[in-house]
Amino acid sequence: MENSRRGKKKVMVAIDESEFSLYALEWTLQSLLEALEDSKLVVFTAQSLSDFGFLYASSYGAAPVELVTSLQENNRKIAEALLEKAKGICAKYGVSGETITEVGKPKEVICQAVENLNIDLLVLGSHGRRGLQRAFLGSVSDYCVHNAKCHVLVVKKNE
Repeated sequence: MENSRRGKKKVMVAIDESEFSLYALEWTLQSLLEALEDSKLVVFTAQSLSDFGFLYASSYGAAPVELVTSLQENNRKIAEALLEKAKGICAKYGVSGETITEVGKPKEVICQAVENLNIDLLVLGSHGRRGLQRAFLGSVSDYCVHNAKCHVLVVKKNE
């Protein structure tokens, strides 16, 4: 993790609710544990912007503000629960990491967080999508490899 800044390096693991990202967190803690002793660990998750368009498309007009607020609050709670799970995984290895969540398109908020937090290494799990599935769904890891302003490590889970 070469960097001209002095002091601790910053490693960020971006997670979502998939088994692949939690595997990437475990892999990072197992494989880079010694390096993490001299580094700061950040565990990051994105709260996807919910598409509430379906709520507005009804013949009744716009959705009640309370419904939209409730759905956004639910997304926040899911993100917080995921970060608590990640804290538990980190604790198994004696590592305490900072947890952060942001609202937005995952690939964009991950890259923005990398820049804002001066991250030296971004670790992501690979969902293993190929072909048409990858073309239609996109790839957060592929986007981050090409756009994050730091080194990016994509961890693949062997099946």
